[in-house]
Amino acid sequence: MQPYLGWKQQCREVPIVFPPQHQNRRPGYEYLMNPRPISDNPSYIGSGRLKNKTAIVTGGDSGIGRAVAIAFAKEGADLVIPYLDEHRDADETKHMIHQLGRRCETLAVDLREEGACAYVVEITLKTFGKLDILVNNHGVQYHQNSILDISREQLLDTFHTNIISFFEMIKAALPHLCPGSSIINTTSDTAFSGMANMIDYTATKGAIVSLTRSLSLSLAKQKIRVNAVAPGPTWTPLIPSAFTAEETAIFGTDVPLGRPGQPFELAPTYVLLASDDASAISGQVVFVNVGSIVN
Repeated sequence: MQPYLGWKQQCREVPIVFPPQHQNRRPGYEYLMNPRPISDNPSYIGSGRLKNKTAIVTGGDSGIGRAVAIAFAKEGADLVIPYLDEHRDADETKHMIHQLGRRCETLAVDLREEGACAYVVEITLKTFGKLDILVNNHGVQYHQNSILDISREQLLDTFHTNIISFFEMIKAALPHLCPGSSIINTTSDTAFSGMANMIDYTATKGAIVSLTRSLSLSLAKQKIRVNAVAPGPTWTPLIPSAFTAEETAIFGTDVPLGRPGQPFELAPTYVLLASDDASAISGQVVFVNVGSIVN
C-alpha cells in the first residue's frame, strides 16, 4: 500500500500534470495509476458528525468514492462499499477504514444487473442492522468524437451504469431510510457545461441532476434529504481508462487553476451533506472544482 505524505508535503506535491498513461479497461484500477490519487487528508480530524451511522458508498473502492468512505469513517460511520471487480483497490480501502477503527463490508457486484442493488441493501441490513446514508457515486465514461460513433451497446452501458442503477439503489434503500437520512448523488460539472466528446456521459449526469431535484421534492415529507455533488476535473481511475495517454498527460490543465482536483478535496462536501449540519439543504447541487467554468 502506498504511504501517504504529511499534509504540508502533500499540498506541495499535488501533481499538476501526469505521465502519459492509459488502461484498457473500465472503470480502471487505482493501484496502477501514476501518481496515485490522493484520497486522504491526514489533517482532517473527524468530530463525530456521522457517529454510528451506516453508509453505502457505491464505487467506494477508489477515486472519489474511496475519499468519501475514508472521511465518513473518520466521522464515525461504518461502510458498505459495492464495487465491480477492482478487488485490490477495494481491499486497500477496507484496510484504511479498519485502521480508522470503523467496520467495512466490501461487495463485488455489478449494479447493472437486476437484483444487485437489493442484494447490497440486504447485506447492509444483515451486517449493520440499519442504513442511514446512500451515496450513489459509481460511473463509467467513454470518449467518442461524434454522436454517430456512440454504439447502442455503449449507450446502454453508460445509462445502465450511470443513472438506471442510481434509481435501483434508491428504490432498494428507501424503505429502510428514516427521517434525517441522506441520499447523495455524484453528478458532474459537465452536466451544465457539456462536453463534445462525452455526449452520453454528460446526458446521464444531467439526468442525475434532475433525479436529485425531483426526488428531493418527493421525499421532503419523509424528511429524507437528497443532494448532489458536481465535481470538476478530478484525478480518478476514470481518467486513464477513458482518456488516451496523450490526453491524460494534459488532463485538467485547461481550467483557471491549472490542475485537476484530487479526491480528498471533494470528501468534506459529502460529509457536510450526509450530516445534520446540512439539515436544511435538499435538492441542491454543490459544485466542487478547481476553476472549471460552468455556464
